[in-house]
Amino acid sequence: MQPERKHFVKKQYMMYRSGNIKIKGLLFICVLISALLLMSFLITPSHTTVYLAGDSTMANKQPKAFPETGWGMPFSAFFDSTVVVDNRAQNGRSTKTFISEGLWSSIIGSLKEGDYVFIQFGHNDEVPTKKSYINVQGFRDNLARFIRETREKKANPVLLTPAARRKFDTTGTIVSTHEVYSAIVRKLAAEQKVPLIDLDKESQALLQKLGPEGSKKLFNYLTPGESINYPEGRADDTHFSELGALKMAEIVLEGIRSLKLGLTPHIAHSNVKPLYEK
Repeated sequence: MQPERKHFVKKQYMMYRSGNIKIKGLLFICVLISALLLMSFLITPSHTTVYLAGDSTMANKQPKAFPETGWGMPFSAFFDSTVVVDNRAQNGRSTKTFISEGLWSSIIGSLKEGDYVFIQFGHNDEVPTKKSYINVQGFRDNLARFIRETREKKANPVLLTPAARRKFDTTGTIVSTHEVYSAIVRKLAAEQKVPLIDLDKESQALLQKLGPEGSKKLFNYLTPGESINYPEGRADDTHFSELGALKMAEIVLEGIRSLKLGLTPHIAHSNVKPLYEK
């Protein structure tokens, strides 16, 4: 072979070899990137979702309702990044309307193994004059359904008795307003071995400690002109102020600790403070 031809062939071969190496290098890089992305996806820690199912005492509020606050609002700030609180509670709902309006099915559709569902009803179930009313057997059956369907998804139901209303007798003693429906929750929790947070009992104790006047600061009590949302004032013995919602959330958190639920290690030391406090 002539020297010129030999040099040309060698040059072509080196170019081919160099190009082949580049192609192989690109393929290797692509495979490596794909592997890293896959590994990143696989090792991303999954989070636990805590669903809140309940009524207005638990629900998120619109700005027009401020300073009325549901205890689910501050509750969500007490956990580390591995726990997500999804508050599905809605004003005025009972177990009956929570089902009929599709709110319960929306939780079940999203629920995954290891999640939690905190279930607190009673305020609107127990009032015969409301459309949301349901008798004691229906109330029990609906709660039993919530427990069963949560467990079918390998998630964790937690029952809560309804938060106490602010009602005192003439001697300054707190009066129980959920006695019948709270008893149903307690009994069902014992029968079905479901963790129970007795929010009714614990919040009554707190209100009793504060007394008839001191307990007003936990509720949406406002003088005329104090809030643009309630220009004529407000005297609400059911719904909470920011401070009251925070205190209810703290009771629930203490219940989680006492029960030694799997969420306990994920409770963060929080400095959550009410923005509004009289």
